[in-house]
Amino acid sequence: MLKAKILFVGPCESGKTVLANFLTESSDITEYNPTQGVRILEFENPHVTSNDKGTACEFELWDCGGDPNPTGRNQKHLTSALNPVLPCRFESCWPALMKDSHGVVIVFNADTPSHLKEIDMWYSCFVQQQLLQDTQCLLIAHHKPGSGSDKGNLSLSPPLNKLKLVHSNLEDDPEEIRVEFIKYLKSIVNSVSESRDREEMSIIT
Repeated sequence: MLKAKILFVGPCESGKTVLANFLTESSDITEYNPTQGVRILEFENPHVTSNDKGTACEFELWDCGGDPNPTGRNQKHLTSALNPVLPCRFESCWPALMKDSHGVVIVFNADTPSHLKEIDMWYSCFVQQQLLQDTQCLLIAHHKPGSGSDKGNLSLSPPLNKLKLVHSNLEDDPEEIRVEFIKYLKSIVNSVSESRDREEMSIIT
């Protein structure tokens, strides 16, 4: 069975956990609570297979916390050399989270202007530094209940403006993000399958 690991990352209070629960159908919990560390959700999707025979794929979705100051201590003692926004306590765990990942989903609150600046860092650390292709990355602009569903143009900086961007509103149109996520899963499966085929050919030759 083909297996793929996908990271859910992004700023604090962006709605990653609620969205992850919805997309993996792993929980009915819809409360917005911060994730401490990481949650690993294992799931399959009947619409995503690894070949024409309908072989199922197994996914691991790593829901990573994005709280910039989980300890509540003085931020100036925790700031990292890489980025002054996030504490080095979390950054020290990132290599373990990134290991053997096949895709990265960056979730941000579309109604929080500061998130547009923060996602640059998440992209740099989790996509560029892993040498992942942009096709392995998905941007989700999440709209929380009561925030409306304004899908106006977001001023994303390059190279973020070249990524696939989808909007998520579980209150008004939950099926839209489900369909887009299935498309993304299929692209990840194709990428993993192609990589595996290349490895097998290199062994044969």
